[in-house]
Amino acid sequence: MTKREFDKEAFKKDVVAYLKTLYRKSINEASMQQIFNAVAYSMKEMIVDEWWDTHKAYDEQDVKMVYYMSMEFLMGRALGNNLINLQAYDGVKEALEELGLDLNVIEDQERDYALGNGGLGRLAACFLDSLATLGYPAYGAGIRYKYGMFKQEIRDGYQYEVPDDWLKNGNPFEIRREEYAKEVRFGGYVRVVTDETGRNHFVQEGYQAVRAIPYDLPIVGYGNGVVNTLRIWDAEAINTFNLDDFDKGQYQKAVESENLAKNIVEVLYPNDNHYAGKELRLKQQYFFVSATVQAAIKRYLKKHDDVRKLHEKVCFQLNDTHPTVTVAELMRLLMDEYKLTWDEAWDVTTKTCAYTNHTIMAEALEKWPIELFSRLLPRIYQIVEEINRRFIEDIKAKYPDCADYKIQKMAIVYDGQVKMANLAIVAGFSVNGVARLHTEILKNQELKDFYEMFPNKFNNKTNGITQRRFLLHGNPLLASWVTDKIGNEWITDLPHIKKLEIYATDKKAQQEFMQIKYQNKLRLAKYIKENNGIDVDPRSIFDVQVKRLHEYKRQLLNILHVIYLYNQLKDNPNMDFYPRTFIFGAKAAAGYKIAKLTIKLINSVADVINNDASINGKIKVVFIEDYRVSNAEWIFAASDVSEQISTASKEASGTGNMKFMLNGALTLGTMDGANVEIVEEVGIENAFIFGLSADEVINYEQNGGYDPMQIFNNDQDIRRVLMQLINGYFSPMDPELFRDLYNSLLNTQSTSKADTYFILKDFRSYAEAQKRVEEAYKNEAWWAEAAIKNVANVGKFTSDRTIQEYVDDIWHLTKLK
Repeated sequence: MTKREFDKEAFKKDVVAYLKTLYRKSINEASMQQIFNAVAYSMKEMIVDEWWDTHKAYDEQDVKMVYYMSMEFLMGRALGNNLINLQAYDGVKEALEELGLDLNVIEDQERDYALGNGGLGRLAACFLDSLATLGYPAYGAGIRYKYGMFKQEIRDGYQYEVPDDWLKNGNPFEIRREEYAKEVRFGGYVRVVTDETGRNHFVQEGYQAVRAIPYDLPIVGYGNGVVNTLRIWDAEAINTFNLDDFDKGQYQKAVESENLAKNIVEVLYPNDNHYAGKELRLKQQYFFVSATVQAAIKRYLKKHDDVRKLHEKVCFQLNDTHPTVTVAELMRLLMDEYKLTWDEAWDVTTKTCAYTNHTIMAEALEKWPIELFSRLLPRIYQIVEEINRRFIEDIKAKYPDCADYKIQKMAIVYDGQVKMANLAIVAGFSVNGVARLHTEILKNQELKDFYEMFPNKFNNKTNGITQRRFLLHGNPLLASWVTDKIGNEWITDLPHIKKLEIYATDKKAQQEFMQIKYQNKLRLAKYIKENNGIDVDPRSIFDVQVKRLHEYKRQLLNILHVIYLYNQLKDNPNMDFYPRTFIFGAKAAAGYKIAKLTIKLINSVADVINNDASINGKIKVVFIEDYRVSNAEWIFAASDVSEQISTASKEASGTGNMKFMLNGALTLGTMDGANVEIVEEVGIENAFIFGLSADEVINYEQNGGYDPMQIFNNDQDIRRVLMQLINGYFSPMDPELFRDLYNSLLNTQSTSKADTYFILKDFRSYAEAQKRVEEAYKNEAWWAEAAIKNVANVGKFTSDRTIQEYVDDIWHLTKLK
């Protein structure tokens, strides 16, 4: 592909012209939001030419295409990333300065794309970046949420969920592609028609339908002229208003079709604590899957006439269980629309669909009530039942002596539920985990029966991150320093950064590195002051845990340890103590009571500690509101300590650990997920490891033997911390406020097991590791050396490597020429 060069003068003229055309204003008259839009539209003109060239090359070269199917894509902001990958950032910055404008201020006008939430969505975004940068043909496929998950506001320490109206000012980078609209059907019933040959045909009738409208977003490859596409689907009513129903007084029914469409794309992950929420989630999943699969087949048939060979040019990669209904929808289309037999359709489907498992947590392996699934997707349910029937016959044939046990473990339809992970494993030609430890646990524990039956399907693809977003864009000071030392090859070949290791013991390089870290800490301290009103010392240790709030990620362990340190300081005001700033950032799912209460606890502890003059500011606690990609970049750059403290065996991989490592933070963590591989790369001496191993956790879970009450009884410091949860120390107006957290650690009044995630069991080991952190940080030369070594050994954890492994082992794509 041919990369176009940036024309500074043409760009300046375009910005001025757009302001006049769109708003009839000059630069001096326009608002910053209007200037952002003008800059974005001007950049889009540069992108669109390469975009069309890329798609033309797709067709001319008849490439195989991967469709990366995901409920979420945590894209962050687009402008800066596009400028970086177009290699136009410096040119645009200079052009805007000549117009009297600051690019940093303009970037801040853009809202983060509200298309994702946690690591799953951010991984998908990194993968799209790497696919384009490596020159591989790909579409991302998801939903154009109007409000995303939610915008988090903290009021009186509590999380409040408010709509994130990210599209309020439009999205200059998207293109509406109405010509590719598809119809998606829900409900009704299936009528069977037998033709003259005796073949049955299945016709869905009495259904509700919505129109899926694709919006295409450009995914710009770094410096190679390749622009791939993230296609997100909006929903519109086919018949927006039924006058007949309205005239009969049935006002709700008159707009039923419009409301159905509107609800589907309103929010990411609607609360599914109730039946209506479950139904909406299933509608969302089927909506974008059906539209994408329909479009993929249509695109294939433009150049090919035999749908039986679809797998030669198309691969659907299912990003966790959310899109696994792809299996049945592809079967439906191949049989009902393209008239293939069952065996023909199954042959195509099982060569086209591949599944990535992202979790060991049983509750995240989606299961749908049969009643809901069959009512909402009647034809899909018929197909799933038939897949299940045939699979059970295979089980009986292969395991005649223990068929009932195997069916209980592996059936797709069982116990009144449709089990989506089982469907994906049975139909997929590949099943991969996302870190070596995670994959081994899947093979030996969670999916052991499937692995025994289908050993050749299972493989590992350790996750990765894009260095272009999280170093080149997110930490420009460090990126420039790295480039000055070793050249810029690391931007597209991260293992090249290994050359930096020779500077780890260089005194001058250490000083330069620590000064860059200090500047980044100053930047974050300013952000915290502006947004939280808290003064933090940039020379303190920035100890950071930012990630989705879940019990297994153990933010509770972190804040309990903060209370423990605070108690020590209160008891011994003159003790040797290096100042610490504990920084948290996390969203809790709207219906997740314990997680939301943990946020309240963190903020209540912060209120007490931050306002206690007696400790002389030696501890500060900060909860950063509305954690997202744009503020994450600043947080990673400023961090000294990377808290990766999940219960061993529970975190599939983690990618925050890699982003911290890339920015020179040292890992404080358990041997869980990708932490294991990080420690292998950088050396255990350059990290702080603590806690139970995965095997020890699994042994306790399977065989018992752990009683947290024994720790409570025998460890006075831990008992004191836990009693402070229920004696009003951090909630004087409501001493019972944190009772559920207390109960979750010691009994089964709030949870099914006491201390499910071994917080008290790991507490002392964690506290000792934290003490090692403090001692190590006092030795600035040692810390600088270890931090530089972390950056130098991050090469394995680029998403470029992960994508190349997917290409080599699963997708078998050819690069665009």
